[in-house]
Amino acid sequence: MIDEIEKDAETRMKKTVGSTRDDLVRIRTGRASTALLDHLSVDYYGSPVPISQVASVSVSDARTISIQPWEKQMMSLIEKAILESDLGLNPMTAGETMRIPLPPMTEERRVELTKVVRNEGENGKIAIRNIRRDAIQTARDLLKEKEISQDEEKKSEGVLQILTDKYIALIDQVIAEKEKEVMEV
Repeated sequence: MIDEIEKDAETRMKKTVGSTRDDLVRIRTGRASTALLDHLSVDYYGSPVPISQVASVSVSDARTISIQPWEKQMMSLIEKAILESDLGLNPMTAGETMRIPLPPMTEERRVELTKVVRNEGENGKIAIRNIRRDAIQTARDLLKEKEISQDEEKKSEGVLQILTDKYIALIDQVIAEKEKEVMEV
């Protein structure tokens, strides 16, 4: 039973690190990335669909994203979705291709984004600590029901603390990489 609790906690912690990494990909750096548009959807015949499913999205150079819709009428819907997003990007349409130049970021904006990165990282750490708390509570409940011994419960707390430290260190590493990427000129 204790092994299951620890495995479940570790699996959830891994997912939290992955989720934090995914959240950080959406934060714009000075470099173009198709991942910036992953969370944007357009109305495609009545249902919201990610831009990547109605158009070819690629990076044409270090500071430009290119979008080529598969259907011409999607051009205006994609442009509207990008303009309404909180990304602060201005798409330019030329024929059947849309280009999105990424403006160079100011030092002030970079510092602002590092705060956002740290905040996202802190949210990930909080989630990991909550997973630890829930797992420890489950072990304590088993102890109350006399399904495990006090020694097993204490040992489990130690293992869960080691897992927590490990995954919080991974989140710190992800944050440091993203901060470096954001501050890169």
